[in-house]
Amino acid sequence: MSDYGFWSLIPPILAIGLAIRTKQVVFSLSLGIFVGYLIIQKGNIFDGFLSTIGAFVNVFQSKGNTRTIVLTLIIGALIQLIKYSGGINGFINWVQKKLAGQSNFKGKVQATSALTGFLIFVESNISILTVGTIFRPLFDKHKIPREKLAYLADSSSAPSCVLFPLNAWGAYVMGLLVAFPEVDPFKTLVYSIPFNFYAILTLIFVFWLSFSGKEFSEMKKVTEQKRPELDTESVSPDRTSSPLNMVIPIAVMVLSMPFFLIHGGWDPSVAGGFADKVWYSISNGSGSEAVLNACFAGFLTAAVMYGFQKILTIKSFIDESFKGMNDMVIMAVLMVLAFAIGNLCNELGTGIYVSRVTSSWLIPEIAPALIFIISSFIAFATGTSWGTFAIMISIGVPLAFAVDANLYLVIAAVLGGGVFGDHCSPISDTTLIASVASGCDHIDHVRTQLPYALFTGGLAVIFYLIFGAIL
Repeated sequence: MSDYGFWSLIPPILAIGLAIRTKQVVFSLSLGIFVGYLIIQKGNIFDGFLSTIGAFVNVFQSKGNTRTIVLTLIIGALIQLIKYSGGINGFINWVQKKLAGQSNFKGKVQATSALTGFLIFVESNISILTVGTIFRPLFDKHKIPREKLAYLADSSSAPSCVLFPLNAWGAYVMGLLVAFPEVDPFKTLVYSIPFNFYAILTLIFVFWLSFSGKEFSEMKKVTEQKRPELDTESVSPDRTSSPLNMVIPIAVMVLSMPFFLIHGGWDPSVAGGFADKVWYSISNGSGSEAVLNACFAGFLTAAVMYGFQKILTIKSFIDESFKGMNDMVIMAVLMVLAFAIGNLCNELGTGIYVSRVTSSWLIPEIAPALIFIISSFIAFATGTSWGTFAIMISIGVPLAFAVDANLYLVIAAVLGGGVFGDHCSPISDTTLIASVASGCDHIDHVRTQLPYALFTGGLAVIFYLIFGAIL
């Protein structure tokens, strides 16, 4: 890999700054990618243009990227089938009936959306898409800003995903830890959970904001001045059915994910008992493959259920499925761009440059806090928490041993910092998905979420300084 130094920061900074200035995310990401390849091609515009086109194609060379994009389309089809069945209407009516007459109705609606995101911890994109799409009509009806829904969907997903080991996130992190023979991947991940201060504090803050009705900074301005227009296409106006038509397919999707994860990594030749084989399978299974299989399981469950109820015919199944996929095309395009700029930053060595510049002066007491900050800068600049994990775990583990810092605290700082930077970044795929799924302007989502993320991120830094000094 060539060392581009400070030049490696130009493309993400340009994409982020331009997106905030113009609110044209597709254009901003595309220009950032082009400038990056212009740097790689040493100013040759023609070769830079060809490399940019090749970068979009190369996104699909990664099975994980391709599965994630296909996953987005399948989730779109599943949600559309649930809408068509009347399951979303049924769920909304059920929520309103349960909360009818209770005090703080709006707060409990927001808390319910956050709880839904928390419980769908198998994969952040699934969680965000489900919460944003399902709760959007309820938020619109009760005049709760869509920016708040985007924040709740975004901030209840990745924090819950990173705190539970039995999902794609856990499998991915354990796969990174396997590279270190002196480290027990599962034990290290589990023992780091209590120290993942950003994820824990963010979840606490999300539910406190929901119940208390308190808002500050940009979110307060939006709450006081802006009211979303009613989304008349969010639900089917002429059909309402049992909420189970929504709950069962989603439950199948969530609960089948650990099964597919274990099945994909299962090796009967592994020494030890059944539990040992299970943990080996989790750490060696493909998270993206398991999540995609789980989505198909939920999708097929919905199709069979609605077919038996005579809600769907073969024609309507195909028509509604493609309609749902079509609704996700813009999201798929944004994900391709997000993956492309992530690959570009990897080729430029953006993350390595940031970590090299900032990690040379670490001492044990402040190492966890600084690793959290470095991880957040890398995730912000590259728009990917998982890419940050790959870079910083490879640096953080040997660094923890070298300076005698607490390993579990360091791993938690890497994971929490990656999620924090991802929450703040306008070029993050999950931030983009939260905006699209909730139906709000992307930059408005970034602008309203940023102060909240900075607040809990700042508290996390303080906690890492305290625990770094005493552990």
